[in-house]
Amino acid sequence: MSDLTEHPLSHQELLKGRFLHAFRDEVRLPDGSQSYREYFVHPGAVMIIPLLDAADGTPSLVLERQYRYPVKQTLIEFPAGKLDPGESTLECAQRELREETGYTAREWARAGVLHPVVAYSTEFIEIWFARGLTRGERQLDAGEFLEVFSASVEQLQGWCRDGQVTDAKTLIGALWLQNTLSGAWPLEWRPAT
Repeated sequence: MSDLTEHPLSHQELLKGRFLHAFRDEVRLPDGSQSYREYFVHPGAVMIIPLLDAADGTPSLVLERQYRYPVKQTLIEFPAGKLDPGESTLECAQRELREETGYTAREWARAGVLHPVVAYSTEFIEIWFARGLTRGERQLDAGEFLEVFSASVEQLQGWCRDGQVTDAKTLIGALWLQNTLSGAWPLEWRPAT
């Protein structure tokens, strides 16, 4: 197996904003030549797949509609949010679900992790499932506007197929959901802490 590692030679900060932190590194490539890599450093995030109990055993989902300025569109997404300093991913998932949707969950299961934009960001998103939901009051951040709604698994799959869902994390969440519900990708549930 080849060593494909790129080795940093220099490191330059390009931008330090309230959210984005950008760098340009000069690197040595596997063949010995040199190039540049520009990228954003991101603290990491979580996405929650909230399952609403149903009488027939088929869960429905809690989703959000949110306007995303960079793409100038209102998107359908699973609840998600950025990690705060010192916060575990489970703590973040519990906080974001409560703040954005008003729901708390009786049980949680970690599904996996995704890297949404590996070409230019360190961002990772840890995927959590939540069930045994109880509705409460939302606590949106200042300047945060979103609509919370429920949908069936079939509706979400149709929206993914038809291109109405284009958010990468939600598409990956739909894949995890499909495989979890089929039994192909079992989860280890734990009580909320």
